[in-house]
Amino acid sequence: MEEKYETLKIQQESPNSGVFNLIINRPSVSNALGLNFFSEFPKVLNALDQNPTVAVIVLSGSGNHFCGGIDLKSLAAMADDNSGDQGRTSERLRRKIKFLQDAITAIERCRKPVIAAIHGACLGLGINIVTACDIRYCTKDAIFSVKEVDLAITADLGTLQRLPGIVGFGKAMELSLTGRRFSGDEAKELGLVSRVFGSREELKEGVRTIAEGIGGKPPLAVVGTKAVLIRSRDVNVEQGLDYVATWNSSMLLSEDLTEASSAQKQKRKPTFAKL
Repeated sequence: MEEKYETLKIQQESPNSGVFNLIINRPSVSNALGLNFFSEFPKVLNALDQNPTVAVIVLSGSGNHFCGGIDLKSLAAMADDNSGDQGRTSERLRRKIKFLQDAITAIERCRKPVIAAIHGACLGLGINIVTACDIRYCTKDAIFSVKEVDLAITADLGTLQRLPGIVGFGKAMELSLTGRRFSGDEAKELGLVSRVFGSREELKEGVRTIAEGIGGKPPLAVVGTKAVLIRSRDVNVEQGLDYVATWNSSMLLSEDLTEASSAQKQKRKPTFAKL
């Protein structure tokens, strides 16, 4: 967990806490992200996922913004990669796009819940990232924009696939076609975020409290809830019910179940083994 990264840093909330802060760390460029982020991000998420001490991950940005979008130099480099053979150039570009997509989808592959704590600008790539997160909170002064259309790009890293399920098809269409900016309060009205905090300090403290609460719950039930919800989003109700039946047939009869029941009867705080 002590490995150094160019675009990210990891901080445990406190020595005995299961909450780990994953911080986008390019504040000098408003956390605009280059290609190295897409290599580092899934590796860091996998390391956190496999660490039994980690119960919940809080994703935030250092400096004044959550994420200013993709680094335009990286975008230009991708556009200039032309071999002269259009077919081969297009096939190579497709592989690059799939690589970038996979880095964002790593949030959903991570068993542990990932909570986005958003302040300042959350533009373009930032929307792709937060729509893949499990829960989203922001400050009142946060600014959002599905910015890709203004850069002559059809958003291709997950926003167009995930945003409609969060805010509704019509609202996602309007936000994506106009690229307009919208506030933290409107994000709450749209359903993009669950709660708006008055300041960055209130956001940090509020999200910490929520994350600690989730981290204190039975670990198998927490990872199961995330896995089943994500799976059920992409299938019909009957298939979703079948999936959770299979999941619980293998996970339900655990020490967590016994401990949760005993703690409620004894009116004490439960203690669960790490996952």
